[in-house]
Parts: sequence; C-alpha cells; structure tokens
Amino acid sequence: MLCCRSAPDSAPCPLLRHLLRWLLALAMASLVEMAHAGMIEPINAALTAGDDSYLLSAEFQVDLGANLEEAVSRGVPLYFMLEFDFTRSRWYWANEHIAGKTINYRLSYAALTRQYRLSRGGLHQNFATLEEALRVMGRVAALPVVDKSVVKAGDVYQAALRLSLDRQQLPKPFQVDAIVNADWQVEAKTLRWQFTPGTGGHTSK
Repeated sequence: MLCCRSAPDSAPCPLLRHLLRWLLALAMASLVEMAHAGMIEPINAALTAGDDSYLLSAEFQVDLGANLEEAVSRGVPLYFMLEFDFTRSRWYWANEHIAGKTINYRLSYAALTRQYRLSRGGLHQNFATLEEALRVMGRVAALPVVDKSVVKAGDVYQAALRLSLDRQQLPKPFQVDAIVNADWQVEAKTLRWQFTPGTGGHTSK
C-alpha cells in the first residue's frame, strides 16, 4: 500500500510522482504499440498469353497502418501506383527495357454516404469498408502489359511488379510526417521473376 503524507497544498511526494511518470510512460508505450507502419507485399504474380499480348494477374496484401487508415477515414484521399517493368537480360550490358505499365489509384472516403471509393481513371467503385476497397485494389486480373510482337521465343526476360503509396500526392503536412515518422510510411516490396515465352511466368511467395 502506498502512503504519502503531505500538506494539502504541497506538491506530490517523490514516490507518487514516480508512479505517475511510470503510468504515463506505460500509456505512451501502449499508444506507440497500437500505431504501426504499413506494408504492401506482393503475394503472387503471373504472365499468361492472350490473343495479342501477355496478361498480368497478381495479388497484393495491403496494410496501410493505423495512421493512414485513420487519415483516409477522415477524408484525406490516398493515391497509389501499380508499376510493372519488363526487360530483357543482356550479359554484356544492362537489361534492355521492353515494356512497362503504370496504373494510378485514388482511395477516398465520403462521409455523406459512409462509403470508400476506389478510382482508376474514369472508373469508380464504392465499398462499405476499407478492407473491401484494399482487397480489390490489391488484385490485378488479365491486365494487358506486353505486346506479343516485342518478345522473342527462347529469350529470357525479367519482370518486376510493385504497388506503392504515392507520397508526392499526400497533403504537405502528411508528406513531412511520412518522411520523419515511420508510423506514416508504407513499405512497398517489389516482386521480380524470370519469364521465358512458352514456359510460363508464374511466381509465388
């Protein structure tokens, strides 16, 4: 049992001050533990032959982290980039760029309808929850990325795929936080694999 005698108007005793500081530190540590940085991680990807081009299918696991989840739920729009790069291996020089694809997404929340909106170009989809919107954004299905006319049978190609938060599109105060505070960052991993026409290009993690 703690006991500290002091005059009614005097400052708290050292033992009580120490206890209060310990409780404050514990509360702050709990808040820090609750907040976490986000991560976008590719789960799998595949290139399959279509009529005129090779088609990309992929799946990502998207975790924005506590701070960005709260930010978008309060009306701050977030922008993302899907980047695909296709190169040919050359033993005598750097890889030759063959094809590439970039898709931009906008994720926002409308307080009036209480729905999340995912936009890609002129296309829009509404979702009841953030989890649903992130799940759809993290899936790519039959996306044409490489014209068949630019690849040669038997050559070895390198494919690279990444989905990331576009920090340059954040409001200025959030851009600063994303630089100095890890809890506002979203780590985006790049998936790379070899592809040889006629043998498939599936990779998984």
